[in-house]
Amino acid sequence: MDGEEVMSEPLPSASRAPLLSLTAITKTYGAVRALKGVSFHVDAGEVVGLIGENGAGKSTLMKVLGGVIEPTSGTIAIEGREHAALSVSQSLGAGIAFVHQELNLFENLDVAANVFIGREPRYGGPLRLVDNKALHARVTPLLKRLGCDFSARTPVADLSIAQCQMLEIVKALSLDAKLIIMDEPTSSLTTSETSRLLDVVADLKRSGVAIIFITHRLSEIEQCADRVVALRDGALVGSLDRAAIRHDAMIRLMIGRSLNTLYTPPETAPRAPVLELDAFATPAYPAQPVTLALRGGEILGLAGLIGSGRTELARAVFGIDRPAGGVLRLNGKPVVIRSPRGAIRHGIYLIPEDRKHAGLILDSSIAENIVLASLPSVSRGNLVDAGNVRRVAQEQKNSLRIKAPSVDVAAGALSGGNQQKVVLGKWLCMKPKLIIFDEPTRGVDAGSKSEIYALMRKLADQGVAILMISSDMEEVIGVSDRVAVMHEGAIAGILERDALSEASIMHLAVGETAPTVH
Repeated sequence: MDGEEVMSEPLPSASRAPLLSLTAITKTYGAVRALKGVSFHVDAGEVVGLIGENGAGKSTLMKVLGGVIEPTSGTIAIEGREHAALSVSQSLGAGIAFVHQELNLFENLDVAANVFIGREPRYGGPLRLVDNKALHARVTPLLKRLGCDFSARTPVADLSIAQCQMLEIVKALSLDAKLIIMDEPTSSLTTSETSRLLDVVADLKRSGVAIIFITHRLSEIEQCADRVVALRDGALVGSLDRAAIRHDAMIRLMIGRSLNTLYTPPETAPRAPVLELDAFATPAYPAQPVTLALRGGEILGLAGLIGSGRTELARAVFGIDRPAGGVLRLNGKPVVIRSPRGAIRHGIYLIPEDRKHAGLILDSSIAENIVLASLPSVSRGNLVDAGNVRRVAQEQKNSLRIKAPSVDVAAGALSGGNQQKVVLGKWLCMKPKLIIFDEPTRGVDAGSKSEIYALMRKLADQGVAILMISSDMEEVIGVSDRVAVMHEGAIAGILERDALSEASIMHLAVGETAPTVH
């Protein structure tokens, strides 16, 4: 691959077994192969950076290690002892601990109770009373080791998101783990907290603890990793030893697949801006204001890695979250949107990333879901007209080619692609000015993907402004007229159509300047 320093996963030393060894791990879901014969090892006291684009298979592989899912084939060896699969208890018993990006804490308990939940020191014989004094005494040294600015007695409900992330790391340390898997552990941490965490990683390494460090912040891997292993499309595509770990080399490992031609040019030139954000800041990144213009008739892709602030920006524009500052203009006029109801009133609609929880009522029918946001338009007086509901729903079913026997079928019974069409149909009957698509084809089959892309282009050709948030690089490049790339809450750059490539997007996404940025 263009001469980069890529090598196959090196074999462990024959003198002693590695702490962890994965051999030909495969996981299939029907016809989909999520993991394709992945093999690599981790030695005691080694920090291995695991990199790959969103959807490369990293999470699936870690779930195999944690005993959450069982591999279809392959073996897992821990200190030389082979297993076809691990249970959760076996994984914990073998000294494997996780620090997840998603927090898993009990807000009604204090810090110490969360750290030792289910493992509390007891007294009182058969009464088995929790020894709170001993509990807090065990947790306090762990907090000091990480430099936490809260105590063992602090209620978790009083902690910030960053402090909760540090608490997850404390939980892993409390297990006396031999291998700690850190999945985006710094995504909610400040610069100083991140620096402290990397110091802790170095300290754990010196004490013989192995770490698999998963992050999209490649500079952190440069600082802490002894070796890098890269996944792409479920397969291990190479590794880098310490001397070869550089941003460019890691980016070349993460990308490299050929793209199918998806792009359909617009029928007309882009029109005047529909949406303008001027120093618009989200609550998640108040110090990173966004300035951006989205024109009528164009599909603007919004790319970036997990945690870059894309969804947070969409939530603020749609009125779910109150912006921290700045101005939003719609068709040139300043608009204050305080709620989703206000956004809908102005013709701004959101198709959320999690359609099952945020976009649909699964137990309700197709018809009920389609008219849910526009009940006044299908009502007579204060009563919903059932005939109007069926008429509007049937029009959208036919127009969007929703595959179902009738509009009375429950939305939860539909495929992912048809569910997404129902969400789209809910907004199309309301004359949209701007539609935000957040991961529009996640969990959608290939046939429905192409239909959704065609619908997006048709809407754009009718003058609707389309903002498409996507983690699928092929989708971003294949569908967008322009791409804005976010990094840690800010717009790192905007790429015109002729400058789009995986490399240029990835450089911006990890905080670098791409040479082809317009």
